Amino acid sequence: MVDTPIYAGNSADDPVEAMFSADDASRRLGIELLKHGEGTAELRMTVTPAMVNGHRIAHGGYLFLFADTAFACACNSHGPTTVAAGAGIDFVAPVHEGDVLIATARERTRFGRSGIYDVTVMRGDEVVAEFRGRSRILRGSTSRESR
Repeated sequence: MVDTPIYAGNSADDPVEAMFSADDASRRLGIELLKHGEGTAELRMTVTPAMVNGHRIAHGGYLFLFADTAFACACNSHGPTTVAAGAGIDFVAPVHEGDVLIATARERTRFGRSGIYDVTVMRGDEVVAEFRGRSRILRGSTSRESR
């Protein structure tokens, strides 16, 4: 696993690093790719004032985006361009401005051009959200082994 934060331009040879460096939306929200490996990824995000809703808790859309970014990193780790076929999230605990969150994605299974990935979003030792994504490799995409 790569253990240092990944920033734009680090390595075009690594499919996760290349994808993340081109993900302007996630990077503008301050999401950091901490480490990744085959079928796994770990990211960090701090909840900013712009991310809270009228109840003064983090808007669910930002938590979904954060978990979805971890999912994207994990499912693209194998090389072929892979996208979400569907996803869902369960919000377990409210998240507040200033909270530092860690999203850990792991591959559950891959079959044909599809896969299932789970992402747990934590605040310290507390689970705040659970996400499950279904991936699909785009037709015509090649793995990094065949490049």
